[in-house]
Amino acid sequence: MTDAGKISEGSSYDVVVIGAGPVGENVADRARAAGLTTAVVESELVGGECSYWACMPSKALLRPVVARADARRVPGLSAAVQGPLDVGAVLAKRDEETSHWKDDGQVAWLESVGADVHRGTGRLTGPREVTVTAPDGTEHRLTARHAVAVCTGTRAVVPALPGIAEARPWTSREATSAKEAPGRLVIVGGGVVGVEMATAWQALGSEVTLLIRGGGLLPKMEPFAGELVADALREAGATIRTGVSVTALHRPAPDGPVTVELDDGDRVEADEILFATGRAPRTDELGLETIGLEPGSWLTVDDSCLVEGTDWLYAVGDVNRRALLTHQGKYQARIAGAAIAARAEKAPVDTAPWGAHAATADHAAVPQVVFTDPEAASVGLTLAEAERAGHRVRAVDYDLASVAGSGLYADGYRGRARMIVDLDREILLGVTFVGPGIGELLHSATVAVAGEVPVDRLWHAVPAYPTISEVWLRLLETFRG
Repeated sequence: MTDAGKISEGSSYDVVVIGAGPVGENVADRARAAGLTTAVVESELVGGECSYWACMPSKALLRPVVARADARRVPGLSAAVQGPLDVGAVLAKRDEETSHWKDDGQVAWLESVGADVHRGTGRLTGPREVTVTAPDGTEHRLTARHAVAVCTGTRAVVPALPGIAEARPWTSREATSAKEAPGRLVIVGGGVVGVEMATAWQALGSEVTLLIRGGGLLPKMEPFAGELVADALREAGATIRTGVSVTALHRPAPDGPVTVELDDGDRVEADEILFATGRAPRTDELGLETIGLEPGSWLTVDDSCLVEGTDWLYAVGDVNRRALLTHQGKYQARIAGAAIAARAEKAPVDTAPWGAHAATADHAAVPQVVFTDPEAASVGLTLAEAERAGHRVRAVDYDLASVAGSGLYADGYRGRARMIVDLDREILLGVTFVGPGIGELLHSATVAVAGEVPVDRLWHAVPAYPTISEVWLRLLETFRG
């Protein structure tokens, strides 16, 4: 080790990865599989946001909520599940899924694939050069023969409102790691984080109020998705207020309630407030200025995730703003890892649409499941997006409650399906499902959209009876008329 403030002699690798979340882990795995020496730098926990403060803890909180809701709709079972959830058991399971916020297992996995893990903050200090500042202040320089991959992800954005500091608001991190349910929880924002946390904490005993600046929930999905989720949240006891904005916060006592002032002059009092109002890239302290880029900016990349204007810097996952989803970032990592290896070997690089080194799905076939009750799932384009892109399309809708499998799944089933058909090519550009139990249905739609399967061929993909998947047949029948 060196004295704090001094940079030790450097280590050289083929690839240096900054950030050891799922994306960075996958870049490292692909680079090592290609025989490239690889270093991974991580300033927090190996496994990243998804493992400890996002996907895993949030879905652990939501799983018993959705399972109970489904069970309550099944005759012969509903009477047995009318009581409250065991909050302690739910939180204990959440803690188990996060490995109690310890990363030993994920560190061991990275080391098992042959990557060197460097604890500390990684900062670019020139082309192909990363300086790591360890927790004890010592510094070590890493150089990359072929590529540096920035996989630092994003952080939650908290607006600069009067009283925001004293209010100590929750972000997604606090919302997924809280040790108890607040009595009253105000959630600002109606996107995925907002609706999932509203679903979870309302069921775990909180009195939830959602404050939405726009007109509805889940604005990036088909409008009916947000409408059905909003109906269910209201039935569960949540309050949803649209067309309002927060103007100030007051929390005079650190352990007291927070008062939320709204632009319509009203006030709401709560025990905690969660801001789920957007994300910003973790590039502020990355040293981008040393290579002519702007600190704090999103990194613009081509389809191989190579940062524009460079031949060595890759930005993979949320930090490039293409699709802020863990599974999409891991997909990009597989593409980028293959591209890095090909370029290192001076082999041909196939960046044509759907090529081996092109993350084409980021444009055409991004899948997402919102784990609310009902679930909302989509892949590809919405009707509005397809029309804005200039496609000649038709939206085909079907009531999921009319499918035999839905009636067996739950009494009083409510849901809707939509497929967007490109009328010139007769392929699907997008599919949306909303309803209980439809999350596992989405991959069939993803295959259809990513594979550009002709509608005529989909007729030969026979859904098993009686499953909810029979909605595919009903959608195709509706399209044909």
